[in-house]
Amino acid sequence: MTRTAGRPRRTVRTRRNTELALVLAAVLIAVLGYAEVGVNIDGTVPADAAEYGAALGVLALLAHAVVRWRARYADPLPLPIGVLLNGVGLVVIYRLDRATPGGGAAPTQLLWSTLGVALFIAVVVLLRDHKRLRRYAYIGALVALVLLVLPIFFPPVYGSRIWITVGPLSFQPGEFAKILLAVFFAAYLAVHRDALALTGRRVLGFQLPRGRVLGPVLLIWAAFVGVLVLETDLGTSLLFFGLFVVMLYVATARSGWIAIGLFLAAVAAVGVGWLSPHVHSRVNDWLNPLGSIAEGQGANQIAQSLFAFAWGGELGSGLGNGHSVLIGFAAKSDFILATIGEELGLTGLIALFLLYALLVARGFRTGIALRDPFGRLLAIGLASIVGLQVFVVAGGVLDLIPLTGMTLPFVAQGGSSVVTNWIIVALLVRMSDIARRPSAGEV
Repeated sequence: MTRTAGRPRRTVRTRRNTELALVLAAVLIAVLGYAEVGVNIDGTVPADAAEYGAALGVLALLAHAVVRWRARYADPLPLPIGVLLNGVGLVVIYRLDRATPGGGAAPTQLLWSTLGVALFIAVVVLLRDHKRLRRYAYIGALVALVLLVLPIFFPPVYGSRIWITVGPLSFQPGEFAKILLAVFFAAYLAVHRDALALTGRRVLGFQLPRGRVLGPVLLIWAAFVGVLVLETDLGTSLLFFGLFVVMLYVATARSGWIAIGLFLAAVAAVGVGWLSPHVHSRVNDWLNPLGSIAEGQGANQIAQSLFAFAWGGELGSGLGNGHSVLIGFAAKSDFILATIGEELGLTGLIALFLLYALLVARGFRTGIALRDPFGRLLAIGLASIVGLQVFVVAGGVLDLIPLTGMTLPFVAQGGSSVVTNWIIVALLVRMSDIARRPSAGEV
């Protein structure tokens, strides 16, 4: 006989006031950074600092109000982290605009951020249960493949066919495809995880599943990677491959898949590096980042970024006092990390990476707390997308791996990127609400 009558009920705190305080702090930090740029460049606070703060504050408070209304038990950290990263990105893009003749990327980025927050609100309000996404997994995979194929019919941009350009507007469909692919992997692996882990033959110490179980997901993955190779988009290929391996490992709990995945990734990277001139040049720059200087051609982008990190030191030169614009057009995309390293120093970089690590960790924690296999895999997959993308971008800019040309989540210039990342945060908020929601006997 169990004793339940006298057992006190556990109180589940919503933590919405904590979230509100962190959101306001994130907005304040972004506004102070915006003001510092003006003071260091012009000697005075920008005249539109209050307008910038009000715009970012309204967006953040609207998102918080919707979470308080429709997801009151959600994790209190993902939303403030998203607001702070987005705000820091706007500040650094504005700082680079000031050093670029005719630069006006910051207002455009703010408009895309507004759209991203609007979609965040839509997801939190309309998606009451993440398990509904499971019904559309195969349709989503087909749509994602179509999105990746479309850029092949458009002219390449900086050597890669990853953009769709219609008049003055352009977007990168691969950013949206990664969410759809994560949904498909989560749905398929949730159904077949036992067959993947327990059946099949043992080869060289590895338990390999039957082909009819792993075959469909391998075919879809190969189709995605094949299209990306044709587009010479090495970064997104690495992202999709890493996502596949991570989710397969989470579904089967077999570490052998990580070893197999790393081996296949290395073989594919070597092959593409030799067959694609665009990728081959990036491999050469990675192996010899100062080679262009020795040849009398001046510092290339990798060399300039390394100089920027060295000049920043531990505390940085201050927002507005650096020279990262020498890197060129890429300073507002993947190389925006070099600007942060130069002007905020090693301390600023560590703080930025800790924010990303905290967002990924909260996503993993949400996945562990969810009871349904689909939700667990989806939450971990979405969090892994952010972590893998940060690793690929940071590794390229720091010359640890060949440069890939991806955008730093929330921070770098790119409308499709910031919109997609707000959708990821919205899905994590919605799933964390379900994971933390009190059950019977709790209040």
